[in-house]
Amino acid sequence: MSDRISGIGSYRPQSERGRAMWQRLDRFCQNEPLAFERDPTTGHVTGSAFVMSADMESVLLTHHRKLDRWLQLGGHCDGIADAAFVALKEAYEESGLSRIRLLSSQVFDVDIHQIAERPGEPAHLHYDVRYLFVAEAGQIRASAESKALAWVPVSQLSEVTDSAGVLVLAEKLGPFLRSC
Repeated sequence: MSDRISGIGSYRPQSERGRAMWQRLDRFCQNEPLAFERDPTTGHVTGSAFVMSADMESVLLTHHRKLDRWLQLGGHCDGIADAAFVALKEAYEESGLSRIRLLSSQVFDVDIHQIAERPGEPAHLHYDVRYLFVAEAGQIRASAESKALAWVPVSQLSEVTDSAGVLVLAEKLGPFLRSC
């Protein structure tokens, strides 16, 4: 297992879950030539952004229109083999913010999860690579993909969402910031 994956960057897993996710992502990227494409028959890499407030106390979440739940910002790579760039691009598109800064080139988290079958699209895996950002300027404005946006205090995440992929932020934020 490498600590760096082309198009994704480096990651220092701090748990068995993190190591297992990174190993699966590494194998997928080595063996799947369409890893960054939007091919539901193979699964694909996606890029997500945990956008933090300037005081690092709150995270910007979107009430996703299609999934009807509160999630971090992010989306499909659509052929762009640079997951951090995709995460930043999606953060800008989905937030309305005018300046967002990547806090570390290190991957914050990896979450591999199944996307349910929909008409015309089979069930498939998202190999979601998450990065940590901070909002520096602008007012939030929901895009067409969202029902709403909200700054949610990290200490209150479990009151807003039951998504393990979002709740991991509360567990990992402090140790990640100390390691940067």
